[in-house]
Amino acid sequence: MRTSESWLALVFFAASSLIFAACGGTSSNALTTGALGAPANAATRSATTSSDPTTSTSTTTTTPNTLASGTVAAPLATPTALVPFNNPTIAGEGTWSPAGRLVDGVPAIYETKLVPPGSTQPAGIAWMDTGLLSARLYSGSKSPGGGPYKYTAPIQPAQAASLVAAFNGGFMMNVAGGGYYTEGRVIYPLVAGAASLVIYSDGSINVGAWGSDLHMTPNVVSVRQNLVPLVSGGRPTLQAASTNWQSWGATCGASSCVGPGIEHQWRSGVGVTANGALVYVAGPALDPLQLAQLLVRAGVVQGMQLDINPYWTVLVTYNPPAPTGLAASDNGSKLLAATVQGPATFFQTWWARDFITMSARSATTR
Repeated sequence: MRTSESWLALVFFAASSLIFAACGGTSSNALTTGALGAPANAATRSATTSSDPTTSTSTTTTTPNTLASGTVAAPLATPTALVPFNNPTIAGEGTWSPAGRLVDGVPAIYETKLVPPGSTQPAGIAWMDTGLLSARLYSGSKSPGGGPYKYTAPIQPAQAASLVAAFNGGFMMNVAGGGYYTEGRVIYPLVAGAASLVIYSDGSINVGAWGSDLHMTPNVVSVRQNLVPLVSGGRPTLQAASTNWQSWGATCGASSCVGPGIEHQWRSGVGVTANGALVYVAGPALDPLQLAQLLVRAGVVQGMQLDINPYWTVLVTYNPPAPTGLAASDNGSKLLAATVQGPATFFQTWWARDFITMSARSATTR
C-alpha cells in the first residue's frame, strides 16, 4: 500500500520566505514542494483521507486540555487499546504498556506497537499524559545552531531528577521549511502555515499549523517548525497522501546514505489527541502516509513529521530505581530496540541536534 497577537508578534511573526533546498547529505532532509501548505501533487494514494476507519478515527480538533492557551488540566484517562490495521497481528499489537518512571505513583507514558497498512514491520507508538508531564525544547549546536543555549545536551542532573522521556526533534534548519524560537530568541523566522510544535511557559505542548491553529502569545516559550502538517482534523493531509514522497525529506538508501533514497524509510512524527495527550510515532520502512495513518489510529487530530533516516529517530523513557532518582543511560529504554540512538544519547556533549524532553510535573504545577 502507498502510502499567537501579542507584543512578541511584532518581533517575529512576519512570515518569512520559504526555505527550499536541494536534497543531499546523510542528515539533510529537504522540502521540495513548490508552495508551503499546498500539496506538491494533487494525485493521492489509494488510502488517503477517506472516512474508512483504517485511515481516520477522529475528525474533531477540540482539545479539552486547552493546550493552545497553555493551561494544563488534570491527568488524562488511560488510553484504550488500538485496533491493528492488519490480520494476522503481532503479539501485543495495539495493547498499551506503561513505560518510564511513575508520576505521583501512576504511569505518565504508555507504549505499544502497530504494523502500518501494507507493511510487516511494526512501528513504536508512545502516548504521553500532558497533565502529568511538562515539555521542554533542548537546542543543539548544529540544529538549530546559533547558541549558546541554557537547555542543550547533555541533560544536567537538575533536569534528570524529573526526566521521564526524551525524543528527537526535526530536520536541520536549512531544509526544515520553517523557523525556530526558544529562550526568548528568534533563531529562524517563523513561517505561516508551517507545522509547529509549541511549548508554553507552564510546560504544556501543542502541535498544529502556525498562524491558523497556533499563534504567538506571551506564554509561548518555544516553537519548533518542520515542514507542513501531516495530520489535520484527525485525518492525513492531502500532502501526506501525495505521490511526491520526496517533499517529506531526502532519505537514505536501503543500506546506506550513499546513492538514491527510498520512500519507505525510518520516520518519526508527533501529534496531539482531542483530549490533549501527546503521541509520538517512529518506525522503519514508513512512507509519509503510513506515518500519518499511525498517528491518526493513535487518536492524533493535529500532527507533524519530525526527523527521518536511521541515525536520527529515537524516543527513550527513563525509570530510575528511586522515585526521585536521576534518569541516566543505565535506566533508559528505547521505544524501538532497532533505533541507532538510545538512552545515553541525550546525556552526551557531542549530541548536536534539538530534542524534546517530557518531565514529571510537581503537584504545585498541576
